[in-house]
Amino acid sequence: MRSTYRQLWGVLQRDRDGRAAGRVLLLPGAAAYGHGNREAPHAVTATWDTITALADRFDASDAEMGLKPEESHLLQVLKIGEEFGEAAQAVIGAKGTNPRKGHSHSWEDVHDEVCDVVITGMVALARMRPDAAAYFARQLALKAGKFLPASEESAT
Repeated sequence: MRSTYRQLWGVLQRDRDGRAAGRVLLLPGAAAYGHGNREAPHAVTATWDTITALADRFDASDAEMGLKPEESHLLQVLKIGEEFGEAAQAVIGAKGTNPRKGHSHSWEDVHDEVCDVVITGMVALARMRPDAAAYFARQLALKAGKFLPASEESAT
């Protein structure tokens, strides 16, 4: 399976210290980071640069408060759960299934909240792993390999 997606690797990513850390998986058809709307390679790098900057900022803030890295990681993972709860609340509001609140959210609100979940997850990964971008790319390749068919080129 590893060779199946070898030809899909694209954009070089950098770790928190600026060293080469791996490549982002570029999936044909679905494209990287946007269904059918492939971002320019610099946008992918800029995304991880921003995520890393956020992780560094939160690490520094937590260190100033005397939190150990393990505590920071735990709290960051709990933050993912909080953001998921807000996404779920937005879905309930968009569907209007809470009789007390009715249609309190739009689907755009749901999209915003899902982005918050994804961003928070990426920041959590960056706080726990200096090679977050490369690790994410490897995990994406592994997970995608379970669901996406092998291309005809790689089958030969």
